[in-house]
Amino acid sequence: MFDIGFSEMLMVAVVALVVIGPERLPGVARNIGRFAGRLQRYVHDIKRDFNREVEFEEIKRLQHEMETTVQSMQQSMRAVESSLQQEVKQHQAALTESSAHAAPAPTSKKIAASATTSEGPPAPKDDQLTLF
Repeated sequence: MFDIGFSEMLMVAVVALVVIGPERLPGVARNIGRFAGRLQRYVHDIKRDFNREVEFEEIKRLQHEMETTVQSMQQSMRAVESSLQQEVKQHQAALTESSAHAAPAPTSKKIAASATTSEGPPAPKDDQLTLF
């Protein structure tokens, strides 16, 4: 980060020993170490908070994309639903129109009754009646 070599650090240590003195140097070094640790924790906390904000913004963006996708899917589903309802109505109208024009089909009891009145083989019972 600062690109300080061993020789520069040795020069700073010698100057500090001369200026501060051998009695107070350990206490000053301890205080500088504490300050450096606090500074590292502070920088780490700031980086962590920044990353949280970035992740939070990304989550908000993804949420917005998902909501947009859901809304578009709902619109397309509504369109499909309305088209299917129209087709069902058209088929129902066609069925009612075709059933109104067609002759009513005889029921199985009418077939059995007509078979007993005519000459020929005996008519099958209702449970034996099969239509092809």
